[in-house]
Amino acid sequence: MKKRDYSYTQNRELSWLKFDERVLVEANDKTVPLLERLRFISIFTTNLDEFYMVRCGSLYDLTLVNKKDIDNKTGFTPHQQLNAIFEATVPLYKKRDEIYDKICKKLSKYHITGYKFGDLSSVRKKYLSQYFYEKVMPLLSAQIIDTHHPFPHLTNKKLYIYSILKTPEENEDEVQSKKNVIMGLIPVPATLPRYVKFPETNEFILIEDLILAFTESVFSDYNVIYKTITSVTRNSDINLQQTPIDEDEDYRHYMKKILKKRKRLAPIRLEFYGDNDSKYTKPLKKKLGLHKKQVFTSQTPLVLNYIEDIIAELPESLANELTFPEFTSQNTCQINKNIPILDQLDEKDMLLFYPYQTMGHFIDFLKESARDPDVLSIKITLYRVAKNSKVIKYLLEALDNGKEVTALIELRARFDEENNINNAELLEKSGVNIIYGFEEYKVHSKVCCVTKKCDNKIKYYTQIGTGNYNEKTAKLYTDYCYMTSNEEIGEDANEFFNNLSLSTIHGHYNKFLASPSTLRKGIIDLIDKEIVKAQNNEPAEILMKMNSLTDRKIIDKLAKASQKGVHIQMIIRGICCMLPDIPDKTENIKIKGVVGRFLEHSRVYAFGKGEDRIVYISSADIMARNTAKRVEIACPVEDPKLKNRIIEDLEIMIKDDIKGRAINKNGNYEKIIQDEHVNAQEYFQKRAIKEMENCTNYEDGDESGVLNGKGIKNNTKIKNDNATSKELEETKVLLAETQKELKELKTDFNELKGELEKSIELSKKLSVELDGGKSLNEKETGPIAIKSAVIITNPDDVKQKQGFFSKLRNLFKF
Repeated sequence: MKKRDYSYTQNRELSWLKFDERVLVEANDKTVPLLERLRFISIFTTNLDEFYMVRCGSLYDLTLVNKKDIDNKTGFTPHQQLNAIFEATVPLYKKRDEIYDKICKKLSKYHITGYKFGDLSSVRKKYLSQYFYEKVMPLLSAQIIDTHHPFPHLTNKKLYIYSILKTPEENEDEVQSKKNVIMGLIPVPATLPRYVKFPETNEFILIEDLILAFTESVFSDYNVIYKTITSVTRNSDINLQQTPIDEDEDYRHYMKKILKKRKRLAPIRLEFYGDNDSKYTKPLKKKLGLHKKQVFTSQTPLVLNYIEDIIAELPESLANELTFPEFTSQNTCQINKNIPILDQLDEKDMLLFYPYQTMGHFIDFLKESARDPDVLSIKITLYRVAKNSKVIKYLLEALDNGKEVTALIELRARFDEENNINNAELLEKSGVNIIYGFEEYKVHSKVCCVTKKCDNKIKYYTQIGTGNYNEKTAKLYTDYCYMTSNEEIGEDANEFFNNLSLSTIHGHYNKFLASPSTLRKGIIDLIDKEIVKAQNNEPAEILMKMNSLTDRKIIDKLAKASQKGVHIQMIIRGICCMLPDIPDKTENIKIKGVVGRFLEHSRVYAFGKGEDRIVYISSADIMARNTAKRVEIACPVEDPKLKNRIIEDLEIMIKDDIKGRAINKNGNYEKIIQDEHVNAQEYFQKRAIKEMENCTNYEDGDESGVLNGKGIKNNTKIKNDNATSKELEETKVLLAETQKELKELKTDFNELKGELEKSIELSKKLSVELDGGKSLNEKETGPIAIKSAVIITNPDDVKQKQGFFSKLRNLFKF
């Protein structure tokens, strides 16, 4: 077997830990609002939890079944990788604690403070004591562990109060004393709120800290020698091949059993919050069968999901000050809201860029398809969808309207399995054709195909996405949504669904690259074409954006391309197993990553330069699991305008030195030093707003094209200073004209007010006379007097009235 070259690759797991540390860097960024920095700590923590559940869990399984399995980037065994992970994790805990403490001190200036019970005043202690005995104590289910009470199953990531207890005995000797020492556990109920707020304040105590303070009351028959807060992390990586499905078993029922099994998988990590005295915590570690390397101590709460509730309960002005400026995803000027989207797709392709542009346009695409009498069918792949999903809603509406609806639902979307099972049951009971995919391959593709009868012919309308059909994450993740009526792409999409229905993996497509059959080979072939160009002294370039790069075959091909002179730039958010800038190996490769307010999630693969450039968008990362073990789609974007827009986006991201970092030859992140400062995500927000301001396809006042809350901070370098100066001058002139209009309006208003006061006086006079019993006919009040009395509804000076209100309309766009 050919010996591998490890000089330009790094371990996948250690690379991921470096990425999560990069997330922690955002929590330490002084330019990020304080509560957003707290959110980044929460994201870091959740990432680390899932990493231990999935990746460490998988490596743990390998140590049991194949101890000699070798990592193809470093040559490490599973055991060596786990040891390296445990060692690399320790400083991350320390760094998180330091940053969390720093942020908490800064938040205390705004009176947003989490307290320990011992630091409270007697008044607050009394308040919490009453709260505990009335609302907490009745819900607790404490347990001791002795010969009559076996060690319980500790639920994955659940919080527990761990105690060492001693039975009071008189005249006991030392031997007897040790026998009387037992372990106590108090599960923190999920039904309790995560914290208790003090009345009329933004100050609080976490529920686990409150229960810890009253541990002695819970174990009132014992002496509490030691107490702390703990949580165990379990392996959540289930090998489905080791749990075969019965031939007559329903797949949903099978997945429900798998989810139950996950809850009881082996422990992989033990955490303590606040205190970890090994003298007292060793028995717990031993019960769980963990090595001391797998035990970690944190001064930061182990579960940080309370942060969103804290933010939600703050006064709006304070929350606005301490969080990012609110941003509403914009409409796009590509779409005329007065014309059906399907009709517009007959004329041109469309590209949406979430979250800068709204997913609402795709929802409208689905809604129109569900209601269009000429639409015959809708087919879609569902990997992750939002709860109360509008996508599900319009699929059901299409079914009610007599359309054929087919949905492939991937029940194995990790940690979304339960939601997908529920949606599958709902859709199937309603009559939707449900496909569950393949036993050995997850279907990760994001494809929607609509067929419509047009002039006695069948026409296809296809949507390809880089991200999920999830309205919630579409506001948080950056993704592309490509919609087209291209006949060849439509035929490929329709063939794709036919293959899914027939469990055919190796289908033939004219435009698509599809895994597990042609995606990897297609990308390698495209790299080879750039190599040939370089060898012929022609411009050769590769530009890629992805979440992760781990596929060793493609990594080696990229290294070869670099060695032949192909210029390669990659934007990689997370795992990167390739090391750039290695002399004679990867010196023509530059790698950057962006971590900012939004999660970078789009995948783009571009080959060549200029008009001949080939651009694909995809749901697939360059990972072996995507290119060889999943059903994925890469779709070409051939419209020159849309293709250029995608390349422009990537080039802006490459220039980002605010949230962008370069990966060096050691695999570490480096700050980018340059004169022109660019924040790509803020640039894209401003561009989306600017485009809608200049758009004529939407009426004034359209709510979805508005920036809400505070303005976006300007960290983006504006290139055209002359144009900007011109705009400012025009704005000044417009402001001066507006001020003049307001003065005129004020004058007109005062005149109108005077007329109104006269009318009121005259009306009073008439009222008095009428009350006197005299009829209007008996009075000498003529038509002119009456006319003056109702001047508001019928003014003498009609021309003046029209001028006044037309000014109002022009100024406020009535």
